[in-house]
Amino acid sequence: MSVKLAESDGDIARVWPVMRELRPRIGGEAAFLAQVRRQQAGSGWRLIYVEDAGVPVAAAGFRISEWLAWGKALYVDDLICLESHRGQGFAEALMAWMEDLARAEGCAQFHLDSGTHRLAAHRFYHRLKLGITSFHFQKNL
Repeated sequence: MSVKLAESDGDIARVWPVMRELRPRIGGEAAFLAQVRRQQAGSGWRLIYVEDAGVPVAAAGFRISEWLAWGKALYVDDLICLESHRGQGFAEALMAWMEDLARAEGCAQFHLDSGTHRLAAHRFYHRLKLGITSFHFQKNL
């Protein structure tokens, strides 16, 4: 299974149908492309994906940065696999690729947040040896 970096506008657009499953509030392919480009420019955010029969079926968005709390770390902003392809190793391939990159880039930690309602995802993260280490708080403004 080959992990690909979505760099061109065409690659990013091809990933939109997958990311739409996780981020439906984004207003469509053009809005997705614009937001990806802003995040890439502003924080070094990257988008990776894997395909099945030439069609993207899983994707992840992440960034490598430094935090006072963690030191240098890779933070996974987004991880999604189409329901039709879950349990086949696509998301696990993305996670392994990001973990390998984090080590190669000298990161001390690997982080992600997951919605409290995503119980199947939590089981997946536990299986990959990620632990629950904090609560994430938020307030809509």
